[in-house]
Amino acid sequence: MANKISLAVLISGNGSNLQAIIDNIKNQKLKADIKIVISNNIDAPGLEKAKASNIKTTCINHKNFKSRELFDDEIIKEIEDQDVDLIVLAGFMRVLSSKFVNKYKRKIINIHPSLLPKYPGLNTHEKVIENNDIEHGVTVHLVEEGLDSGPIIGFAKLKIHENEDEESLKKRIHKLEHFIYPKIISEIQEKKIKIENKIYHEGNIYKHGKEFFI
Repeated sequence: MANKISLAVLISGNGSNLQAIIDNIKNQKLKADIKIVISNNIDAPGLEKAKASNIKTTCINHKNFKSRELFDDEIIKEIEDQDVDLIVLAGFMRVLSSKFVNKYKRKIINIHPSLLPKYPGLNTHEKVIENNDIEHGVTVHLVEEGLDSGPIIGFAKLKIHENEDEESLKKRIHKLEHFIYPKIISEIQEKKIKIENKIYHEGNIYKHGKEFFI
């Protein structure tokens, strides 16, 4: 039986993806150990979610640092105190420095609420509706330098309903996020997904990432 995968989870807000990961661990669908949850926002509700499951938390306020690199150095110190296999960005609203990304190359993953490379950045649901797209989705990718631009590990998509508004679309996208993020972490733990110079799904390479179905 494969060993548990150890995680550091970085958040800035509500922590709904963090909670989905915690729930999958408790339900024994994911063999993982969250070593630490780090937030740049002391008021992030996700910190309370972590504490409720007896997970170590810390807050590092980016406003207390003169540069992004100094802020990231503090995060690195916290991560280095743990034995972490994977760094999971779960609504972490800071762009990581080149130093951080290169130090943990191929060990940082992020989830983004669009079908990348379409709509990097913010307000993806609004953009989808404005452009009358017929589908939307979520993408899990490796983090590299650049905004939402790393190699795609996997994605899940949905059809947009007629007359759908931003709020209903957001709720449906959250459901996809809460499915695919723990699923991909589990497949990394089980070594079904191998992240090397390329991303392998049970030996197969998907040029634009593998589609996952809820």
